[in-house]
Amino acid sequence: VQLVESGGGLVQPGGSLRLSCLASGFTFSRYTMNWYRQAPGKERELDARIARVGDITYYADSVEGRFTISRDNAKNMVYLQMNTLKPEDTGVYYCNALHVYPYEYDYWGQGTQVTVSS
Repeated sequence: VQLVESGGGLVQPGGSLRLSCLASGFTFSRYTMNWYRQAPGKERELDARIARVGDITYYADSVEGRFTISRDNAKNMVYLQMNTLKPEDTGVYYCNALHVYPYEYDYWGQGTQVTVSS
C-alpha cells in the first residue's frame, strides 16, 4: 500500500497550489479520501474529505471556499486545489485513505510540505 503526495512548495500569501496523491496497493474506489494538515507544533487536523464516488465533500471551516478536494477513481488520484493561501495554511499535508465498513482502518502518505510566506 502506498500513498504518495506531491505538489507542495513555497508560495506567497494569496497564491495557489494543487496537491496530488497517487494511491496504489488497494482498491481506491472503496475508500473515503482525506487531506490532513499538521502545522508546526500542532496536531494533525482534517482539512477536506471526499466520499468514495466523489459525490459528498466536507471542508474544515478554515478552508471552506478556498480549498477544493476532488478525485479520479480511474487514475487512483485525489487532489487538493488550494487558493487564496494564507500563512496559517503552512504545514505538512498528508493524504489519508479511510476504509469504514465493515472494518475501520486507514492508510497515510508521507506528507508534503506547504509553506505560505512572503
